[in-house]
Amino acid sequence: MVWLSDDFAAAPQPRIESLAALAEAGFRSILCNRPDEEVAPSENSAAMAAAAEAVGLGFAAIPVGHAPITPAMIAAQARAMDDLPGPYFAYCRAGFRSSVIWALTQAGRRPTSEIVGALERAGFALPGLRAQIEALAAGR
Repeated sequence: MVWLSDDFAAAPQPRIESLAALAEAGFRSILCNRPDEEVAPSENSAAMAAAAEAVGLGFAAIPVGHAPITPAMIAAQARAMDDLPGPYFAYCRAGFRSSVIWALTQAGRRPTSEIVGALERAGFALPGLRAQIEALAAGR
């Protein structure tokens, strides 16, 4: 798990049995960025949502595939973060896509250097993302 901000962590998909531990650790919402076609039905977003809600966690599914992240995905992630309480635990297969979509949702909300720095501290050096973040920030 990597912390990108004081209220947002990204990680590989947790096991359903570990959601109670996430709630006990202080997370209030789960953001699923893993498409259902990547997992078994027992681990899909509906199963994860039911398990999250059973332990008192908010849940939103914003699938992010391996194709480019679209403006609709960014808007859906931002809306989920506006509507659900933090801290947030976001997951995909490895945490990378959840980290990138977080960065894109933060464009215009945080300084670009802060966003890029958080990604770099998490081990994700993506120099090309800076221009995309700045373009999104300029469009807000």
